[in-house]
Amino acid sequence: MRYISTRGQAAPQAFCDILLGGLAPDGGLYLPQSYPQVSRADLDAWRKLSYADLAYEILSRFIDDIPAADLRAIVRKTYTAEVYRFTRNGGDAAQITPLTKLEDGLYTQELSNGPTLAFKDMAMQLLGNLFEYVLDKRGESINILGATSGDTGSAAEYAMRGKHNVKVFMLSPDGKMSAFQRAQMYSLTDANIFNIAVTGMFDDAQDIVKAVSNDAAFKKQYKIGAVNSINWARVAAQIVYYFQGYFLATGGANGSNDKQVSFTVPSGNFGNICAGHIARQMGLPIKQLVLATNENDVLDEFFRTGVYRPRTSAETSVTSSPSMDISKASNFERFVFDLVGRDAAVVRELWAKVEGGEAFDLSQAPCWADLPKFAFVSGRSTHADRLATIRLAQEKYGVMLDTHTADGLKVALEHRQAGVTMIVLETAQPAKFEETIREALNVEPVRPAELAGIEKLPQHVVVMAPDVAAIKAFIVERV
Repeated sequence: MRYISTRGQAAPQAFCDILLGGLAPDGGLYLPQSYPQVSRADLDAWRKLSYADLAYEILSRFIDDIPAADLRAIVRKTYTAEVYRFTRNGGDAAQITPLTKLEDGLYTQELSNGPTLAFKDMAMQLLGNLFEYVLDKRGESINILGATSGDTGSAAEYAMRGKHNVKVFMLSPDGKMSAFQRAQMYSLTDANIFNIAVTGMFDDAQDIVKAVSNDAAFKKQYKIGAVNSINWARVAAQIVYYFQGYFLATGGANGSNDKQVSFTVPSGNFGNICAGHIARQMGLPIKQLVLATNENDVLDEFFRTGVYRPRTSAETSVTSSPSMDISKASNFERFVFDLVGRDAAVVRELWAKVEGGEAFDLSQAPCWADLPKFAFVSGRSTHADRLATIRLAQEKYGVMLDTHTADGLKVALEHRQAGVTMIVLETAQPAKFEETIREALNVEPVRPAELAGIEKLPQHVVVMAPDVAAIKAFIVERV
């Protein structure tokens, strides 16, 4: 399996090379040259597997430069009930991502049972183990530069803390995350973890990561790597739970692969739902991929109108679902690459506009007629919608939702189809967003006992302006 850039001006690479590299040298994102196809026989066999063994079967289709025995050992080390132990609603920790039934044909899928109570742990724990394995084999080290709008940062830091040959420099928007999210990141004391709060929005932090990654000389000299979802390994790992969710919703080990299901995905950076798109392209029977945004609705606008109009930081709203306060969806480039028939020249032209601060409009392009075959629909949610949906879920189903999953359920209910099971992917546990849960329900969300009082711990963070040169200097002083 070789990987190509969405912008077509980088040589094809093997998996382990792009794992450490992040962005392609031409500024594009890596994707497989073709998506491996899954047969009916594969589906029949895979539904009987444990989560770790399912992960091996899927990831081995994308990774051929790690010996099979080593890859199997890595995924079995990653996906254990001990790591993903914070289950709720009667979920079985052994399933890793159990379903919670709301009513007939409507489920949420628990993706936030890992150490930081967010779905990012599903991929990030694997990424940490892959990094350690590859760096050890090569005798190399890496300095990870990332940006987070809320959950990626803590998931990355918890996955990489204490790993030898790895340092993490994580940018976050100063004061924009929840108190719990800030505490999870800033309270870490590991010597290889550095937190930088940027005076701006997430998109400012993400722009810095891209600028540093596009400086080939700096990137090479200081061994800069990425853990944001621009890293293909993150997306690949997320493909697995779509298969798992499908199997659980259609009868488990003894079920049938005759039915289609739909997935609703709260979306900010497009990485999570991009994994669903790839699962569908591989052959998983997905009827619809329902994209849910909050007030920062750049992605909803595209799927409704064909116009992709990234917003400036000043135009980006600070909301009660902060992990989706994103107006430049970096993974969206991967989908557009597929939508335009994998024509890299078209992608280069479109992203030259985006990087110049302009919008692009595909509504009159020939590829727009092909959009229905990718089965995307979309919707948006507001703070009032979140509160109402959190109350609905608690009162009707006896289930407490976090703010992002509430956005997802609100949009899912608008797009349900008769006879088609709908699975809403959970984003995080409600404990991460106590302020809004109190506002909606006037109760305190339950959090794991070992995370009680985390906000009272000393915090270690440096506040900096969104200045590329200053961030580079900070990294150089510490590597």
